[in-house]
Amino acid sequence: MHLFVKYMIKQLLKIGLLALIPASLFSQDVPAIVKKAAYIQPSPRQVAWQELEFTCFYHFGINTFTNREWGLPNQDPGLFNPSSLDAAQWIRAAKGAGAKGVVVVAKHHDGFCNWPSKYTDYSVKKSPWKKGQGDVIAEVAKACRELGIKFGFYLSPWDISSPLYGTEEYNVYFKNQLRELLTNYGDVAEVWFDGACGEGPNGKKQVYDWPGYYKLVRQLQPNAVIAVMGPDVRWVGTESGYGRETEWSVVPVGEATQQQIAESSQQNPGNGTFKPPDDMYREDLGSRGQIITADTLVWFPSEVDVSIRPGWFYHKNEDSLVKSPENLVDIYFSSIGRNSVLLLNLPPDTRGLIPENDVKSLQGMRNILEVTFQVNLAENGDVTASPENPAFDPRNILDWDNKTYWTPGPGVFTCMLEIDLKEIKTFDRLLLQENFRNGQRVESFIMEALIDNEWKEITKGTTIGYKRLLRFSPVKAQKVRLTILSSRENPEIASFGLFKSPD
Repeated sequence: MHLFVKYMIKQLLKIGLLALIPASLFSQDVPAIVKKAAYIQPSPRQVAWQELEFTCFYHFGINTFTNREWGLPNQDPGLFNPSSLDAAQWIRAAKGAGAKGVVVVAKHHDGFCNWPSKYTDYSVKKSPWKKGQGDVIAEVAKACRELGIKFGFYLSPWDISSPLYGTEEYNVYFKNQLRELLTNYGDVAEVWFDGACGEGPNGKKQVYDWPGYYKLVRQLQPNAVIAVMGPDVRWVGTESGYGRETEWSVVPVGEATQQQIAESSQQNPGNGTFKPPDDMYREDLGSRGQIITADTLVWFPSEVDVSIRPGWFYHKNEDSLVKSPENLVDIYFSSIGRNSVLLLNLPPDTRGLIPENDVKSLQGMRNILEVTFQVNLAENGDVTASPENPAFDPRNILDWDNKTYWTPGPGVFTCMLEIDLKEIKTFDRLLLQENFRNGQRVESFIMEALIDNEWKEITKGTTIGYKRLLRFSPVKAQKVRLTILSSRENPEIASFGLFKSPD
């Protein structure tokens, strides 16, 4: 955008006359690659995953009974003996907190299998639990179906107990186990891999057959996303629970061809040739500066994983270190509220239950969020848009349907939405959503409120994407306005909400 237009927008914002700018001034010359980025879209499986918003992880296995985070090879399966395992209690805890999906550890790096795999004896079938007739994965999958929660699993590619690890035979073994999990437990929403690759019992490291793994998932569970060492979902880069302030779902991937991306990651089943690059952990992944020289762009959204405790497996000495409800709410705003999906780990204890402290903290978080978001203070407001677009009703942003939206129209990159709340209201939270099915476009925005007859900045941000949540000090006002300052194509605003957090 020309400096003169920027100057005019800035000045007219101050005096409330932005609507007087001709629509032609809102247009800007955008490099072809930036426009291309605006039209990269998620696949149906990625849309379904993103709309889960909040999922839970269950780290449970032989490490739970040895009080370890990283297991030892070939430990005695007799150590695995939960006294009162109740997978339905796990799922109720997740659902009660607002989660819509789960990922359960099927096998961690130690190699112990939480299901009776026919390809190894190092599993629950050699444990005293249920006299060797138990199956943790079956119980979790059944509870998910009964309680309406999406089911997923984590299968560690690293296995410090398998004598095959470090040989080509291990890839056959791994795919056999993967096939068991993909075919015996109903619908799978997420298959979670990491890239851990240490030494096995023979001192060798494994060359993983990622294309073969991906191909098998696509064949047997085509609706499942493959994360985070996979082509559908990337790891945010830390285990803190906090995503980037600027989170782009469209990122450059220079190590793969456009054909590979299209086949393996996005709209089609493909042949599994895509391998995620190793540099997806930088602070800036998708800005104009990052994509301007890109060969390939891909929809590759962020998942934020964190444990409710310091460790990922249960440890009794961490019973007093469970994250507080307030801390979990902060994580919620900093993950889901930053265009990511939150994966919160809830480690079951040696009884096979989510501990009471953890459940209490989850309920406290949910109570705060329910009070905060129970009423959209903008819901019955009057909305005016500048520039106007008769083809789209600006009140679409208030209907709580992210499939409907308002847009200023093609070629218009800057716009404003003014909301008259009809009376003075107090609010301190902002919710925004783009019509992310058509791509991610907004690069910067500002929200102001009319206070003492003067428009004052309340908050601002960069990306929106699927969802953006912002917190600020309480404001009392009747009129607010959202200005999109920069966008890669005409912005498509799906949702706008103002809320008041509990005192």
